[in-house]
Amino acid sequence: MVKICCIGAGYVGGPTMAVIAFKCPAIEVVVVDISVARIAAWNSDQLPIYEPGLEDIVTQCRGKNLFFSTEVEKHVSEADIIFVSVNTPTKTRGLGAGKAADLTYWESAARMIADVSKNDKIVVEKSTVPVKTAEAIEKILTHNSNGIKYQILSNPEFLAEGTAIQDLFNPDRVLIGGRETPGGQKAIQALKEVYAHWVPEDRIICTNLWSAELSKLAANAFLAQRISSVNAMSALCEATGADVTQVSHAVGKDTRVGSKFLNASVGFGGSCFQKDILSLVYICECNGLKEVANYWKQVIQVNDYQKNRFVNRVVSSMFNTVSGKKIAILGFAFKKDTGDTRETPAIDVCKGLLGDNANLSIYDPQVTEDQIRKDLSMRKFDWDNPIHLQPMSPTVMKQLNVVWDAYAATKDAHGLCLLTEWDEFKTLDFKKIYDSMQKPAFVFDGRNIIDEQKLREIGFIVYSIGKPLDGWFKDMPAVA
Repeated sequence: MVKICCIGAGYVGGPTMAVIAFKCPAIEVVVVDISVARIAAWNSDQLPIYEPGLEDIVTQCRGKNLFFSTEVEKHVSEADIIFVSVNTPTKTRGLGAGKAADLTYWESAARMIADVSKNDKIVVEKSTVPVKTAEAIEKILTHNSNGIKYQILSNPEFLAEGTAIQDLFNPDRVLIGGRETPGGQKAIQALKEVYAHWVPEDRIICTNLWSAELSKLAANAFLAQRISSVNAMSALCEATGADVTQVSHAVGKDTRVGSKFLNASVGFGGSCFQKDILSLVYICECNGLKEVANYWKQVIQVNDYQKNRFVNRVVSSMFNTVSGKKIAILGFAFKKDTGDTRETPAIDVCKGLLGDNANLSIYDPQVTEDQIRKDLSMRKFDWDNPIHLQPMSPTVMKQLNVVWDAYAATKDAHGLCLLTEWDEFKTLDFKKIYDSMQKPAFVFDGRNIIDEQKLREIGFIVYSIGKPLDGWFKDMPAVA
């Protein structure tokens, strides 16, 4: 029986291994992590992450050919194929701080693999890593090999949170990069045979190591670029009276462009986009490609601009101050159908409003109060470090109240900010909400999910990103 071990029981490792176990009943899959609490959660009825369809798969496979364990060294030693899915946070200090990926956890994993291995191994990069990481890992393993042979493969994930299980079941492509040597090609074939249990062969793409590593960064950069492009257009639409939804629909009808990732919003979030672009920027700078680095930097700058623009719209419309005013925040996750808050635009929006002394009342159907408070008390990039390096107790914020009902969040509020496109927000009783709010009552739709005309008929003053402005907002500055 082929044995697979995955180091790292997070958003990538857990779901990916669960699907491999589900699709390959003859393969034993063990997910290991040093976090006792995380492994305990994977072994319980309350999984540590929310992803539609994940619980059913884990329940069916757990204890049969899918296991979760803290015995890291034991299972690494026994495995034939080792997936490494550990954090690669952005460095917060030292060389490349604020841009370069920190490979501390990757290096620790590689050294541990070398220490405990007793037979030849295939080591698979699953976390998103900078180009040439495989070469560094290869050097660590070969210099500590004790006669054992290692083959390094790059197998980047292309999962979208909220649809991760669907993406794993029916991927656009599976990318496997390896050395162009007999040993490297044999390792590629071994991993290809795992995926071939359910993925059509024409969707399994085999490349060299560097192409596979760069393809992941490039894919995320291209997707983020599309979001920043349409968000840049949304600012121009507001200035000219155009409607960004009509513009993006017209542009998306061009088959060369396509319609995906052309929805204007308060900004992109998630664990990958910003981190991967910063990594790409750093790689470009290290290779003397200053103009290329500046090009990709602009994608992040437009994203930051969009969030600042949104906050300024809120403040300027409310007589240029939100001090002491209750503002309802509906949605905190970075997108619907996930509880993930990493780099969510809601963090910067909330911090901006708190900076003007607003009183926030936050509701999100999947994000806990503890997580919200922690996110709003952390410095940038802290979220990507292990829990023991994050702030222990979230700062007490008297201006912050987390509730478990949209109507409680909006009661007596001066304004309402929609920051996540949860389906339930589209069917709220906005007449009931309007009646319970202070007047004038404002709605700031950061996801363009509501019918602004219907809300205006109820009595709301409505701001929707990239849409023709309500008369109230005319002549008010979009940015400070």
